[in-house]
Amino acid sequence: MHSARMPSTIAFVGAGPTTIYTLCAFLNQTSRPAGITIFEEQPRVGLGTPYRPGWNDPAMLSNIASIEIPSIEETLIDWLERQPRARLVRLGIDPDEIDDHAFYPRLALGEFFLDQFDRLIARARGRGVGITIAARCRVTDIVAGPDRLRLLATPTEGAPYEQSFDHVVLATGHQWPEEPEVRPGYFLSPWPATALQRVPATRIGIRGSSLTAIDAVVALACAHGTFIETYGAAVVYRINPGAEALRMTMMSRKGLLPEADFYHPVPYEPLTICTPEAITRLIEQGCDALLDRAYALFKEELAHADPDYAAQVGLDKLALEDFPDRYFAERAAVDPFSWAERNLAEARANFDKRITIPWRYAILRMHEVLALIVPHLDEDALGRFNHDLKPIFVDEYATVPHLSIERLLALHRAGHLDVIALGERYRVDTHGGKAGAALIIDGERRHFPVFIEATGQRPLAADAFPFPTLLDQGVVLDAEGSKGIAIDQDFHPASDAPAARRLHCLSIPFILGRHPFIQGITSSHEMGGIVGASLARAIELEDCARADGKEAAK
Repeated sequence: MHSARMPSTIAFVGAGPTTIYTLCAFLNQTSRPAGITIFEEQPRVGLGTPYRPGWNDPAMLSNIASIEIPSIEETLIDWLERQPRARLVRLGIDPDEIDDHAFYPRLALGEFFLDQFDRLIARARGRGVGITIAARCRVTDIVAGPDRLRLLATPTEGAPYEQSFDHVVLATGHQWPEEPEVRPGYFLSPWPATALQRVPATRIGIRGSSLTAIDAVVALACAHGTFIETYGAAVVYRINPGAEALRMTMMSRKGLLPEADFYHPVPYEPLTICTPEAITRLIEQGCDALLDRAYALFKEELAHADPDYAAQVGLDKLALEDFPDRYFAERAAVDPFSWAERNLAEARANFDKRITIPWRYAILRMHEVLALIVPHLDEDALGRFNHDLKPIFVDEYATVPHLSIERLLALHRAGHLDVIALGERYRVDTHGGKAGAALIIDGERRHFPVFIEATGQRPLAADAFPFPTLLDQGVVLDAEGSKGIAIDQDFHPASDAPAARRLHCLSIPFILGRHPFIQGITSSHEMGGIVGASLARAIELEDCARADGKEAAK
């Protein structure tokens, strides 16, 4: 029995940045007592997969500037400034070059989150909130009961056990295979980075050209050589003796490299036309042409922000399906490394002069606003959004650190990296009898002894959801028209089952289909804010109900 005197209980499954930001929001919004248990498969709690040692190479950079990382118990800059110089040097950070707009190694962000997690736990315990850390413990299933959720847990050491909670937050993060080399020479992902250390210096195909692919390239390059990075000089890549055969080929449909991070105000300045309020009104009207009407607002905002750009691309005459070709036209006509060199020089100059390119900043700000329509699109409109608008938004918000571009240029100059365009009609054959994979374009076959899939996290279908009983009970439902599970605005499963109100799903692969831009630290902060507030409200109501019940019993 759940005693009327007992505080409400909450379980977090996963202990990365999303759980950290959720716990922070919860503690900021309630002073009520609670019993919290945090389950984490890994031995260290508070890191998260993208920032875990071993999973990431020390040379891998985050793709978010320090100024954009939301504060927890302190800002990243404040944390960096109070660290001993020796610790910063160990993390690959120059203690004299700490800057709001700098991009830091992922392992450094991991240690920041770890420290913030420890401080959150100390704050919670200081307020009388009970915190239990269940590290090296995997939650294998969840069963909905009449008024609680029962978790089945299997620790690395000890016997499996069950424990019930009033509320459960699923924050299991990205899902990658622990062993990425699923067939000889064929890797389903570039993580853990330690797996790439055994890859020989040979012809290596890398499907993808964004940050995930750059991670793979950098990890392989560091395994077979050294980047020489001297202040004020171009980065140079020096290959190790005996590794001269290293030839990496990044590939994507357009064959483009990502743009270098560009200067813009943070926090975002408000939009004028394509505002959250305007998009919300369109959604509330429930029209069949939601995507096209939203695109019309997008064009109006873009023309308002940068009339010269709008005139240059003929924006007023561009249908949704025509916009991406026009957007990428200039880059597609130029060698990707030549474009990257020019773009990097422009980005650096704009940072020095604090110049913002209006059309880029407008598109960057609109990606979060247009994302509001995605859960309301039918299957056809969702396909159009993903094919035509999503790549534009990704191109703007997934810009990469300047050092990442410098490294790619250095590898290309040294003869160890190329980029090719796949187009729409290509095939990758992973079952040809040889190690690696073969790339077939227009009948021409090109074999890579090592082939790495590096296109990032993909949406996963509901049948891959790791807690099958919730599916069987109808608490979690398949999303209509896309991969994943259906959720509401508070990240509860969109189900009529009473237990759905006690469950929050923030597991990225299962909500990406209808929330395409939720990957990253800022998304963890936004989701955590919503769920933390929801938990605080629920705990408040439950405490009041228990108090009323106790008073009535007198």
